[in-house]
Amino acid sequence: MLNRVKIFNGPIIHQQQIQYGACLLIENGKISDVVREDVDFPDAKLIDARGNFVSPGFIDIHIHGGGGADFMDGTVEAYLQIAETHAKHGTCSLLPTTLTCEKVDLIQTLEAYQQAKLSNTKGADFIGMHLEGPYFALAQRGAQDPKFIRDPDPAEYREILESFDFIKRWSAAPELKGAVEFGKYVSSKGVLAAIAHTDAIYEEVIEAFEHGGFTLATHFYSAMSGVTRRNAFRYAGVIESAYLLDDMDVEIIADGVHLPAPLLKLIYKIKGPDRIALITDAMRAADMPEGKSVLGSYKNGLHVIVEDGVAKVPDRTTFAGSVATADRLLKTMLDMAEVPLVEAVQMMTTTPARIMGISAQKGSFSKGSDADVVIFNQQIEIQQTFVKGHSVYEKTIQAL
Repeated sequence: MLNRVKIFNGPIIHQQQIQYGACLLIENGKISDVVREDVDFPDAKLIDARGNFVSPGFIDIHIHGGGGADFMDGTVEAYLQIAETHAKHGTCSLLPTTLTCEKVDLIQTLEAYQQAKLSNTKGADFIGMHLEGPYFALAQRGAQDPKFIRDPDPAEYREILESFDFIKRWSAAPELKGAVEFGKYVSSKGVLAAIAHTDAIYEEVIEAFEHGGFTLATHFYSAMSGVTRRNAFRYAGVIESAYLLDDMDVEIIADGVHLPAPLLKLIYKIKGPDRIALITDAMRAADMPEGKSVLGSYKNGLHVIVEDGVAKVPDRTTFAGSVATADRLLKTMLDMAEVPLVEAVQMMTTTPARIMGISAQKGSFSKGSDADVVIFNQQIEIQQTFVKGHSVYEKTIQAL
């Protein structure tokens, strides 16, 4: 790793504004300073941004795969392939995410994470694991395998959390029997409890939020309840609840397919950039040609078709995962949701860092934080990616 790096000659996105004429100083893999003019930084490696934007590295807190690999493959090679694939698209940190599966397969991928974490030097940084399932509402399973969906099992989730201390997030349906107790327990262990694949109504969401620690809505709008009628009476669902709860965070798959422009604009208008995290929720076909693919592991995953920029189940009745990359999310928010660049970047940096409790290390150019940096042009084409001060991807930078 280079001891000192100076990045200059590019507008720097810092402290919720774009600073022109400034330069970014990196030392020993950490941010040393952002100075408002080009200064001498002795013995530093000089990086000329050539007029391109210099941004904190993107953080993806919900991702399953990419580059032909899936975390459910349960191999070190799969983890490293995914990390390198998404680094090319500006992702500097990611939260590997599982699917509902057999316990033996879950343990295998958790053990692979431990090994991959030690040898990951060429891709996005792993910041802990996200378990998606198996505690879901069957009717909202989406592409999750129904064979493994069940109510929370205290003996099971306690054992898993005691065995693997790097689990940082767990998504579940809060209306299930024992779900509030589950949320309370995982929260007490420093694990983020998130609402997902759920048919909960407002009253159940409120209880889960106030007493179970459920503070994030997983892939907002996807696999969750909206307004429903029961015996002629209308009930607000998870979507309305997340809007009404000012302190509820939401994550959105901003690929332009899962959520059309009007919904992107509505979410942004109500929740704002402080409460929205952009996620890829990408599966193995991300950064791969369209065609046939598999969601989950090759051993027992779901065969899917990738077309129209999204993965679909074979009969094309529902989506089966995203093939988005971080740069696509940013571009979608700019072009379709008409969000200012600084706020779109915020939703990929400072907001997900705050949600995951890692603001001191990630998501900004604060002094002493990890030197995760992405350089991109006006078309949001990634030119260079740094993870902890080390260049993991570089494209020939074209002058604007």
